[in-house]
Amino acid sequence: MPESFPPDYVAGSVVPFFLAGASAGETPTLPMIDLALSKEMAIDVQWLGVIYDGWQPNPAQEGISVFLKGYETRGANNERKKIYMSAVTPDLIDAKYRGKITGFFERYLADGNVGRPLLKTYFEGYDDFYWDLHVGAAKNEIPVEARQFSEGFRTVLGYYYPTLEIHRDALMLCRKTRPALREWLDERLQRLIDGKQGNADQTMVYYWLKNGQLGEVFPRVDILFECFHNFLAFSQWGNMVYHVGAALEPTRGDPKVKEWFEKTMKNGPDQADGTPFTRLDRFVMELFRTINPNAGSFSTVTRLRDVRGSEFPAVLTEHLPASMAPRHWENPSVFDPDRYKAAQITTDHDEAHCREIGLARCPFSKDSFPVKDGRSVALTNSAFGAIHAEVDGQPHPLVDTAGYAPFGFGYRRCAGEYITIEFVKEYLRAIWSKKVSFQKLDTQKPESVPVNPHTVLSDDIAFRKAR
Repeated sequence: MPESFPPDYVAGSVVPFFLAGASAGETPTLPMIDLALSKEMAIDVQWLGVIYDGWQPNPAQEGISVFLKGYETRGANNERKKIYMSAVTPDLIDAKYRGKITGFFERYLADGNVGRPLLKTYFEGYDDFYWDLHVGAAKNEIPVEARQFSEGFRTVLGYYYPTLEIHRDALMLCRKTRPALREWLDERLQRLIDGKQGNADQTMVYYWLKNGQLGEVFPRVDILFECFHNFLAFSQWGNMVYHVGAALEPTRGDPKVKEWFEKTMKNGPDQADGTPFTRLDRFVMELFRTINPNAGSFSTVTRLRDVRGSEFPAVLTEHLPASMAPRHWENPSVFDPDRYKAAQITTDHDEAHCREIGLARCPFSKDSFPVKDGRSVALTNSAFGAIHAEVDGQPHPLVDTAGYAPFGFGYRRCAGEYITIEFVKEYLRAIWSKKVSFQKLDTQKPESVPVNPHTVLSDDIAFRKAR
């Protein structure tokens, strides 16, 4: 470890990292994670300095994300998660956010970016899109500290080990820029509260304010925290942009993915064939199942005995083994979007279903949370805890089987699943309509780009357009 590492960094990040322990957990059979595996402050300890001033959790004064709260601290029946999801329901994506998503891809796949590395181009526009989506900030309103924090956060995630100088530099950049970022976010939040933000209902924070009502379940400090912690939640988007391009690359891509993509787009991508999901939905879901951009769900556990005396004992419930388990799917290694035509969904799992499989009761009580922002929308959950939206009385179910794992399991499922699926769908629509194809770049030293926890990709793919 370099001698230049400052003492507070060593004490706050490096030492806890070496004292911490994490293990791979079992592959679930049911689509849920037991409450004994808690989400309370389930985060890699070397990252705490990114989000807390004192290198230790301080949620009361500095905030906390729903992704770091145990079930018992989220309000009744996962209320905090339902408030979060009230901002990303399918009706809002269609009416309020889709234009922002399509606009992002118009800029991303513009003629001027032909031949440029995918990830470099993606991250050049990502911050503008991210902050517009969260707080309605225009490009020229985003301070340099917000952009620096974004880059630092992503670098810390990708370059995982705190003994690396690039990790140290990125983490210290986050600590340097976070105060200015929080001050700016607090001002943006006040503008939304005071009704001074134009097109406020096109932002996620607007719905957190309306439906959380700044109460104890989702207080102001947590809304601020959620805004920048979402860099972690949304980090899989760039990963998917790259891997979709790689899968569709003409010479080195995946033949089955390319075959299914063409068949899907030529034969009514928005037709559902009498199922809950359209053909394009099913194609994107299969991309997520096979790519699995989120490695797993991180949990803290109660230590009964540990001779090492390690701090923060943790378990990772891995996603890919569940998605590829033969006990969940026939031919799990085959790319087949049609597998979701008959897959079990959240609306299938009720009290009767639980009794059929030998349980005495539902593991999670079904509870509906009607939104308070004037829409006819409610968030409810399956017997296994997975939340889905109901819009004007019409459910928008999710696949609810342990074999579909890229977004996690049960009450721990990614709260941004709806908008993440739609983001990739719009990427594919733009690829198809603009006649975009992909090519492997002929470069010996492509730039390394961090995109996800533990994930640094070689930026060696570009796009081109048919003449």
